[in-house]
Amino acid sequence: MYRFEHVYQGVLQDINFTIEKRDKVILFGPSGAGKSTLLFLLNRLNDPEKGEIYYNDQPIEDHPITQLRKKVGLVLQAPNLFPGTVWDNIKYGPSLFGEWEDHQGKELLEYVQLPSDYLNRDVEQLSGGEKQRVSLARTLANSPEVLLLDEPTSALDYRTAEEIEEVLENLIEEHKLTMLMVTHDLNQARRLGSRGLFLSEGRVAEDGEIPEMFDQPNSKELIKFLEQ
Repeated sequence: MYRFEHVYQGVLQDINFTIEKRDKVILFGPSGAGKSTLLFLLNRLNDPEKGEIYYNDQPIEDHPITQLRKKVGLVLQAPNLFPGTVWDNIKYGPSLFGEWEDHQGKELLEYVQLPSDYLNRDVEQLSGGEKQRVSLARTLANSPEVLLLDEPTSALDYRTAEEIEEVLENLIEEHKLTMLMVTHDLNQARRLGSRGLFLSEGRVAEDGEIPEMFDQPNSKELIKFLEQ
C-alpha cells in the first residue's frame, strides 16, 4: 500500500519501510523524532525533500491530491471542525464529490456511537470527546482506505479516551482500514497496534511487532526510551 524509499523531510533522514493493507502501525518515539512529520507525508500535507513515496504502487504525487486525501483520512489531536452543525461537517467531504446521500448522516453517527439527534447540533455545543467522534465520522464519510491518527485521544480525559479507543477499534475492524497512529501512550499502542515504528533522531531505529518491541527491544535507542 505504501512504500518509502530513502525519504528525507525536515528532521527525517533516509526513511525506508513498507506498509501493507490492513496493517495497524504505531509511530512512537521521543518528542522531536519526526513522528507527525512522517504521518503528514502519507497524505501530502508534507512532501519529501528527497526520496520517493509510493501509494498503491504509484508515486504518491501521481494521485490527485483531493482523491488521495479522500482515500487517506486524517484525524488530529484537536478535531478542527468547521463552524456550523454536525450535519454540515460530516456531509462536507462527500458533497464535494457529489456522493452524499442524506441517510448517511444517521449511519455515520451510529458508527461513532452518537445519537442521530446530534446531527442538528452546533459543533460549539459539543464536548471534546463528542467533537472527536464527529471528526471521525467526517473522515469516515469519505470511505477512506487509510486512517491517519495524530494523538487522537491525548487531549481527552482517561474515560473519554477509552471510549474513543473502543470506537476506533470497531471502525478499523468493520471497515477493514489500514491505520497509522502517532501516540505517546504505550498502553494504547499495545491495545490498538500490531506493528511499531520507533523513531529516534529522525530515523527508524526499530521496526517490529507489538508487543514484542516493548517486551524485548533490540535497539539501544528503544531500550533507553522504554527505561525513561
